[in-house]
Amino acid sequence: MTGYGAGSAGGAGSVGGDVGGEEGAERARARRLAALRRCERVLSGGRSPGIREQSDRLAAAAREFAGPDEETDRYGDGIVGVLERQVAELLGTQDAAFFPTGTMAQQVALRAWAGRTGSPVVALHPLAHPEAYERGALAAVSGLRTVHPTTAPRLPSALEVREFEEPFGTLMLELPLRDAGFVLPSWAELTDTVAAARERDAAVHFDGARLWECAPHFGRPLAEIAGLADSVYVSFYKSLAGISGAALAASVDLVAEAKAWRHRYGGMLFQQFPAALSALSGLRTELPRLPAYVAHAKPVARALRDGLAAAGLAWARLHPEQPHTHQFQLWLPYPAEVLNEAALRQAEQTRTSLFGSGRFREPGLPGLAMTEVTVAAPALDWTEPEIHRAAESFAHQVAAVAAESTV
Repeated sequence: MTGYGAGSAGGAGSVGGDVGGEEGAERARARRLAALRRCERVLSGGRSPGIREQSDRLAAAAREFAGPDEETDRYGDGIVGVLERQVAELLGTQDAAFFPTGTMAQQVALRAWAGRTGSPVVALHPLAHPEAYERGALAAVSGLRTVHPTTAPRLPSALEVREFEEPFGTLMLELPLRDAGFVLPSWAELTDTVAAARERDAAVHFDGARLWECAPHFGRPLAEIAGLADSVYVSFYKSLAGISGAALAASVDLVAEAKAWRHRYGGMLFQQFPAALSALSGLRTELPRLPAYVAHAKPVARALRDGLAAAGLAWARLHPEQPHTHQFQLWLPYPAEVLNEAALRQAEQTRTSLFGSGRFREPGLPGLAMTEVTVAAPALDWTEPEIHRAAESFAHQVAAVAAESTV
């Protein structure tokens, strides 16, 4: 099998139907959802719960975490306070503040550190979330400026931080660095980088949206990892299956300031108990399972690679080759539309989906596509031979779709 190097969305060589525009996009979405609902097995990520299923989960969480006569929260008290205290305990910090979004939590944290250090400059990676997904909010909303100690697809080294030519007040490290492949440094590298920032009198902030699953890689408990930083942001929906929400964990005085800025930024919501309940449920159920997901990611990655190679797709690349967490990238030398159509046909014809709701995209060169693989509870039921066979089946679907697209 060889790579398919041509093709574009729509027009000659397109796949998956001729209807374009909003109507075509809606039909394609409905087709994907229908196929996924009918699947008996899903490897990556699993299925997203519907409104009724999510409501049932919330009701169960309410029975577990709230007393029969407990009132709903108001402006951050009650069950929200319970969640904040639990996060602070897990991360070994003095306090924590709940935020409706991680974007807001990090805006507030970095703004607070700018005021305390006297520098509006934040050193971070160009692939970090504030640079890639927040529409320049650090500058537009908070008046901060960003600099990049490295552009390599990894976190900056101690040497790069120590010898960076510009002054900065805060070093922000995203653990793991998602867009580089969910990559992490070694524990020694991380501690050295933090020490280098301290030598420059800089504050250290961790974007720990996915910090929960980093402990197996570092071989350290969460509190020891978080203890390296002056503040840590964590998410409740990315790995813990919560509805939404985030927390900023730090010292008592920084959290007090953060809560004041949370109010100014519009994050003082009247009631947040659904998000708080789902977060508490995730901490109880998903957090203890994450080490098993991380461990299983390695055989999953190996079986995917070997199965694709056995079907003739030897160029398939996994990054990192040995996953650092329970997530990794899969790269294939085909246009995204070919791979997405092949994945959809496999789901429709076999009721098996390797990639769930994940989609291939072309972040760089045309004809070279990537998807993110997430190993969670559904993947634990898959053996290596089963993944190997499903990967072979997917590769054959890719060959068939690619052949049609060149006609």
